[in-house]
Amino acid sequence: MEIYTLTGPSGTGKSYRAMDICKEHNIDGVIDDGLFIYKGTVTAGESAKRSGTKIGAVKAAIFNDEEKAHKVAKAIRSKKPKAILVLGTSDAMADLIIERLELNRTKRGHKKAVKVIHRIYIDDITTEEERDEARKQRKNYGKHVIPAPAMQLKRSFAGYFLDSLGLFKGRAQATNERTVVRPSYSYIGDYLLSEKVITDIAEIAAREKKVISDVIMVTQEPSPENYVINIAVKIHRNCSLWDDIMDYQKRVNDVVEEMTAFNVSEVNIEVRGIDND
Repeated sequence: MEIYTLTGPSGTGKSYRAMDICKEHNIDGVIDDGLFIYKGTVTAGESAKRSGTKIGAVKAAIFNDEEKAHKVAKAIRSKKPKAILVLGTSDAMADLIIERLELNRTKRGHKKAVKVIHRIYIDDITTEEERDEARKQRKNYGKHVIPAPAMQLKRSFAGYFLDSLGLFKGRAQATNERTVVRPSYSYIGDYLLSEKVITDIAEIAAREKKVISDVIMVTQEPSPENYVINIAVKIHRNCSLWDDIMDYQKRVNDVVEEMTAFNVSEVNIEVRGIDND
């Protein structure tokens, strides 16, 4: 596996340029701010951009948590990328990430050999004007780019600002896609969804399940990290209560996540009555 690093000061457009570098050098894996992205898919890790503080973001970005680092390292070994690009603010930071993810060691019998690292610097591939614009987006709007499609990130960033930056060849063929997110430590504004939307989803899902005769009430407990939904229902007599209710519970969870991109942590079903009809 070839190892590349892309380094430069924070907010100078490294993540935005990452996909171009991957295309140019046939790189199929990226390590960026705590995420392992393989062939455009977020495969493992927890984004530093979800951290509540800048200190927490730095710790996540350098895989300070040994357990999380091990999981990402395991995912990398499983996917076996031909080449991987590691983003960092300096060579020292990139090298620390490489070490913690065990990217720079290959076993040859009982010996270990350090792999060659190909260095790329943001100053060498962008103009001063481009870096200034990237800093402006970071400073004024709190926007960060992750080199992966928006649909790959929605469940990881429930309730966060998401916007897709697609670059197209011709009229229809997308060559790559990047996603803009606003991390929680620089969050401006809220992502709001009418409570009626969740209620409607719960009611429509109930119509698909013979066990539910009526949805009495739906309450919600939203937060940036997760979404709790409480549903009170009446059921029909002579149904397989546990199996049918659990099936309905899963259906609500899946549909809400698919349609809203929220991380649904709980769907609590309370049976308040039995319909004799």
